Amino acid sequence: MSNLTVLGAQWGDEGKGKIVDLFSETFDIVARYQGGHNAGHTVRIGDKTFILKLIPSGILRPGVKAVIGNGLVVDLKALMEEMEALESLGVDVRNQLAISSRAHVIFPFHRLVEKISEGRKDRVAIGTTSRGIGPCYEDKVGRRGMRFADLLEDASFAALYEPFAEDKQILARAFQIEGWFDFAAIREEYLALAERVRPMVCDTAALLNGAIAAGKRVLFEGAQGTMLDVDHGTYPFVTSSSATAGGVSTGTGVPPSRIGGVIGVSKAYVTRVGEGPFPTEARDACGEDLRRLGNEYGAVTGRPRRCGWFDVPLLRYTSMLNGFDSLALTKLDVLDTVEEIPVAVAYRLGGRETLDMPATSRQLAAIEPVYTRCPGWRASTAGITRYEDLPGLARKYLEFLEEKVGVEIGCISTGPRRDQTILRPGSRLAALLAR
Repeated sequence: MSNLTVLGAQWGDEGKGKIVDLFSETFDIVARYQGGHNAGHTVRIGDKTFILKLIPSGILRPGVKAVIGNGLVVDLKALMEEMEALESLGVDVRNQLAISSRAHVIFPFHRLVEKISEGRKDRVAIGTTSRGIGPCYEDKVGRRGMRFADLLEDASFAALYEPFAEDKQILARAFQIEGWFDFAAIREEYLALAERVRPMVCDTAALLNGAIAAGKRVLFEGAQGTMLDVDHGTYPFVTSSSATAGGVSTGTGVPPSRIGGVIGVSKAYVTRVGEGPFPTEARDACGEDLRRLGNEYGAVTGRPRRCGWFDVPLLRYTSMLNGFDSLALTKLDVLDTVEEIPVAVAYRLGGRETLDMPATSRQLAAIEPVYTRCPGWRASTAGITRYEDLPGLARKYLEFLEEKVGVEIGCISTGPRRDQTILRPGSRLAALLAR
């Protein structure tokens, strides 16, 4: 089975955009299955930089179909801005993009609800992007959400919208912030926006399953990372959707039996944006160096990322959850000047060592990492495209990670461009990518 899933193995920002763009060359369709416009993917092709928030990275390959699955929540204004930016760079968005009729729609008042929630007294702030994504998922699960299918049925939409908007008006009155939104104007604005995307909206589950039945290959693209999964991540400091491989089927309508492999994307170190526990965070000058050398700032928000060292128990946990066939390791070159590289090989919690992932964020915050220190290679790996050309100590570092995590590293990124990549011949990944 040649259909693959590519997703984040840490807390997101692992460089999935580049990896999906790179792999999509041998696929017919790239489909995203969860999240919203809080997940930015940066892709550099030649002298052009593309920042994608909702649209799958595969759209940068001419002729490749890009699918926004039913598992996403979509801000129509953000989508239009992204489409226009890509079109200005020569991407044929309107002919390549398909949007699920079952995807839910984010409205402006969802953002207000999120700001109210984050700012409430005595509430633990999650550190969200305040883009309305969580509240939209709440409406979805609460069975009061609005989908593209609803939006495109003009008469039905008007009837559905009134009680939907009234709920938000009641909330606004409760917090004494009436007058922030003209709900009637929003309704008319979104009806107009819906007309602009109408030709791209369809039953994407039927599209994907039909394409697979016809022998076409699909690459499934995750947003965020496994440790932000609403069920298995560092709850409550997580996103509002299923960021693991399990989310692929629910978020696209493609059954698990049609997916032939799962590739995890991991940095050669670890980063995290927002609040929440981070056992291997480097809160010293080394963390600042990683941020500076790796340009660790959010593609969507510009927020500085917290930086730290590779976490073996974390990767073992996310590999167990997702069933990784191979890892794509990014930003190896960021470590080129580090003299000694700490790697957390276990956790110490309650006086004992463990490889297990605690269930609560409180326990995770109490962890003391057990480090092994690997010698740095102190030589440039930037742009290297053959594994055997890497410095010997860089290869030893990679092989040490493979041994400890128990998964091959089939791909190594040595820079931000497509051509700055090593694909290891004979790897499980190379076999999965081959047509």
